[in-house]
Order: sequence, then structure tokens, then C-alpha cells
Amino acid sequence: MRISTTDPITLNDVHDLDQHPFIIEGTGDDALKIYFENEETKQQYLDIAVEHPGEDFTTNLDNPV
Repeated sequence: MRISTTDPITLNDVHDLDQHPFIIEGTGDDALKIYFENEETKQQYLDIAVEHPGEDFTTNLDNPV
């Protein structure tokens, strides 16, 4: 697991990690644990809409030519 101690909203370094909220994106060795300065910036991050959630695979853009 990789760990990011820079709040992605404020870009400030987070210290004293036991006292700050975090989320884990992904699973296994490729997972990323992201720490936030507070619950407000964590919620702002969670509210960011995903543009391409990868749920619609009906179109194949493969061009083998």
C-alpha cells in the first residue's frame, strides 16, 4: 500500500496521522491511503464526480489495422 500524507484538496502536509481522517483507494499492493487535514476536505474529495467510471464497455475502440 502506498501512503499520501499530502491533503489533495489543500495540498498541505498532514502530520500526526493518528489524528486525521483518511480513505483507501484501490486494493492490495496498489492501494493508496490518502490522509486529509479534516473531515471537510475529505468530504470535498469524496464529492468530486468521476468522469468515466468504467461501467459501460459496450463500445470497442480497438483498431487493429
